[in-house]
Amino acid sequence: MSAEKVAIITAGGSGMGAAAARRLATDGFKVGILSSSGKGEALAHELGGIGVTGSNQSVQDLQRLVDAVVEKWGRIDVLVNSAGHGPRAPILEISDEDWHKGMETYLLNVIRPARLVTPIMQRQQAGVIINISTAWAFEPSEMFPTSAVFRSGLAAFTKIFADQYAGDNVRINNILPGWIDSLPQTEQRRDSVPLKRYGTSEEIAATVAFLASAGAAYITGQNLRVDGGITRSI
Repeated sequence: MSAEKVAIITAGGSGMGAAAARRLATDGFKVGILSSSGKGEALAHELGGIGVTGSNQSVQDLQRLVDAVVEKWGRIDVLVNSAGHGPRAPILEISDEDWHKGMETYLLNVIRPARLVTPIMQRQQAGVIINISTAWAFEPSEMFPTSAVFRSGLAAFTKIFADQYAGDNVRINNILPGWIDSLPQTEQRRDSVPLKRYGTSEEIAATVAFLASAGAAYITGQNLRVDGGITRSI
């Protein structure tokens, strides 16, 4: 069994998830990547890791990745939960079915893999879970209704999880990205940011790397804004 650090990244085929996988691999982590497109599996092979083509909405697909990673490296040190895009519509025009899709995309995408990796991290007495959320979790925008609703719920889940598992040295935090270059860019959105630019996927990945590092060992249950100053609450 290897003693090397190991990270799992879900929805890691493109965008911020892929950037996080590349950065962690650069920092010396062995990586396991799940994505539905097949891009994550290809990226994992490029990085010398393990890739599974499947959905973070499937316990079976997540279990396949966890089992493969543990079989090869014997541990899981970091779980990074990224996500796709959920339904968008005016708030009262969102169907019950689409609300459920939003919950699958933005909340259960964290809860399901957390259930699988937490017992492993407890046995190790060490582990980090990092969730890529949204800057609009606490200042909700009508542009992203299902994301804002369920990611505010994710913040509550994260705090309860942190309280329960901190004694096992298992940490959990949310990253709250603003306008990032993996999203469609408009001049209006760019100008709404105090820094007057979009952030980059690599900047989010650098935040992931920090939260995964020993330098963040005293940080858990937090929501870290990486948004160029666009949100205001304190």
